Amino acid sequence: MAKTTKKRRGPQTTAKVELDLPVRVGQTVEVEITGLNHEGAGVGRVEGYTLFVDGALAGERVRARVDHVKKNFGFAKLSEVVEASEHRFMPPCPLYDRCGGCSLQHLAYEEQLRHKQQIVRDNLRRIGGFSVEGEGAITVHLTLGMSDPWRYRNKAQVPIGEENGALVGGFYAEKSHSIIDMNECLIQHQVNDEAVAVVKKAATKLNIAAYDEVRGTGLLRHVVVKVGVKTGEVMVVLVTTEEPIPQREKLVEAIRSEVTGVSSVVQNINPDKTNVIFGKKTVTLWGSDVIYDYIGPIKFAISARSFYQVNPAQTEVLYNKTLEYAGATGTETVIDAYCGIGTISLFLAQKSKHVYGVEIVPEAIADAKRNAELNGLGNATFEAGPAEVVIPAWKEKGVRADVIVVDPPRKGCDEALLTTILEMQPERVVYVSCNPSTLARDLKVLAERYEVKEVQPVDMFPHTGHVECVVWMSRAKE
Repeated sequence: MAKTTKKRRGPQTTAKVELDLPVRVGQTVEVEITGLNHEGAGVGRVEGYTLFVDGALAGERVRARVDHVKKNFGFAKLSEVVEASEHRFMPPCPLYDRCGGCSLQHLAYEEQLRHKQQIVRDNLRRIGGFSVEGEGAITVHLTLGMSDPWRYRNKAQVPIGEENGALVGGFYAEKSHSIIDMNECLIQHQVNDEAVAVVKKAATKLNIAAYDEVRGTGLLRHVVVKVGVKTGEVMVVLVTTEEPIPQREKLVEAIRSEVTGVSSVVQNINPDKTNVIFGKKTVTLWGSDVIYDYIGPIKFAISARSFYQVNPAQTEVLYNKTLEYAGATGTETVIDAYCGIGTISLFLAQKSKHVYGVEIVPEAIADAKRNAELNGLGNATFEAGPAEVVIPAWKEKGVRADVIVVDPPRKGCDEALLTTILEMQPERVVYVSCNPSTLARDLKVLAERYEVKEVQPVDMFPHTGHVECVVWMSRAKE
């Protein structure tokens, strides 16, 4: 073996490099807020240095304590609002300042919708290089919001802990895994709160221990509740470290008798030391294996682990806009990439000649096929695999898509899929996005052959910084 020589390194040092900044950690500064970032934090500047201040709003002058600094920007905690925005709203949630789940609850709802529209416009301009103002600009509509933006979430996933001999369930304190007990969440369906409270009370009474992730002891890890908003059916899922549950029958009976509309009690076993909620094994303790719900006229079966949109009211708004942008008249062939359990595919199948759905997760494809059968829709074909592999295979078999719909995860479309779309050259592309930055990046690629006609933001998660979009693209004329 040839002998190698190590390069000698210079002297090592662990001393921190002091940054020459106009602010320092611990300092209280007065700053004018000029805007909001994509997470809803106020953006201000001190001598040109950018500070992000949680809880501050555009147009406000605030005092804030510098918490953390980097070379080009820093973070500060709001101490006092010196001059308040006319759009400041008193958060109704008593845990708002501790939870962090609803980062925009202090902003009037109509302004939240305008802010999310602006976030989309800014990303299209900055990342995509698109014009969003003036002649020839892309039309970015005002965000479609809710008439009542509260109690919209149909699913709760609550970690369980123990405090003073009783079970607690709520959310993790900032930068810790210490659980802060919560009895009510104003964006959750009321039955979610009710079911979690019943399980905490009954499990405490029956001496069922909460899981301690530090020691690796205890039984009950999470309570997951799913509500069929249109049907009223409720599923309660108990996530445990092992299968035997002490006095299981009494726990199930408490849930059956005290939770409104419960039709399914399920146990999921997750023995691993992980922050992933679900384990591989699921058993039904009582009632049905699934509950049902509707998005528009389409019925969906929802199991303990299947994905289903958490805001069905706004999902219907999103899907109706997708159907409109697809321009389906009953004669089109549509490909739905990232089809999941077939939610968009089956919506499109109502007004299309045939829909082909592809998804990389085999379990989701099984659910999609079951949902197609449930609705008597025979004009939908589903296949598991990478979209960039399956779609060209369909093309080889003679499938010619008039419309391609994509609904990717936050990371956006796979580069190979974008290439496939450009090669397939459908008349229309409809892009459903949950991340404006990756949307802008992908539209820039597709703009090689497609014209972005309209962008419609939809508020799927009121009081949070998240915004979804539906984009209509039409093949550019040669």
